[in-house]
Amino acid sequence: MKKIVITGSEGLIGSSFKPELINLGYELITYDLKLGKDICDTNKLKAHISQCQGIIHLAAVSRVVWGQNNPDLCWQTNAEASNDLLNIALASENKPWVLVASSREVYGESKHLPVSDNQPVSPINIYGRSKAAMEKSALKARALGLTVGIARLANVYGSINDHQDRVLPAFCKAAVLGEPLRIDGLKNMFDFTHISDTISGLLKMVQKLDSGVKDLPPIHFLPGIPTTLEEAALMAIKSANSSSALQEAPSRNYDVSRFYGRPDNAIKYLNWEAKVSPSLGIAMLVNEFVKELTGEIA
Repeated sequence: MKKIVITGSEGLIGSSFKPELINLGYELITYDLKLGKDICDTNKLKAHISQCQGIIHLAAVSRVVWGQNNPDLCWQTNAEASNDLLNIALASENKPWVLVASSREVYGESKHLPVSDNQPVSPINIYGRSKAAMEKSALKARALGLTVGIARLANVYGSINDHQDRVLPAFCKAAVLGEPLRIDGLKNMFDFTHISDTISGLLKMVQKLDSGVKDLPPIHFLPGIPTTLEEAALMAIKSANSSSALQEAPSRNYDVSRFYGRPDNAIKYLNWEAKVSPSLGIAMLVNEFVKELTGEIA
């Protein structure tokens, strides 16, 4: 049975990813702060990597606002610790393949929409810059012989166990409760990707890397459906049959305000396309909050 180290194993993506990997027959070595395992602890990391055939690197300061609030920790975790992980993998006898989870934030505020995977990297905040640095380290490790894949994730949502102040969980829960929906920039526009689609794309990347494919380009996973925050909020209200009001607030000055992309590389290299539209995914999330709040979910 092949062993995979999965960092960030207890987060939104990691917790959904683990059962799928186990179903494929992988043995998982989980690595997360919640388990007392810090990605910055290189000695502990070396011990685990020496036992594995693959690494899925999800651990990160994983939100733009957290990066703004603690830029040093963001850089140390996302850029420096990721570089250390790749160097440890390079130096290990087993040379595991590595899948790193990056972000659409590396594109910054693109002048050309929809964004292709091959568009230049131009981040505008510390989170995006730290992810771009991780990508640079990953490509350097590939040039030195490591099998590496780069996945760029885009506004992943779909779980009631996500951080409740993230935009779509916040919208959906407020709509179910009949509370106002605060919107930081009504016309800000994003490409929201349901967790099920994200996991299916990442699984396809894992299978490619595990089979020895060494030349995958960076691949972003997204449905390619531009949705403004106002539209997303109204979808949540409609799905909840709610009377909630919209409460407009100004955009944050460090956020990308408009983004959506084309999943060209995902289609070409992985035969992947998103199956869950934002309207369907938001309705699904609203339904999960209804179940939780009525006691149907223990």
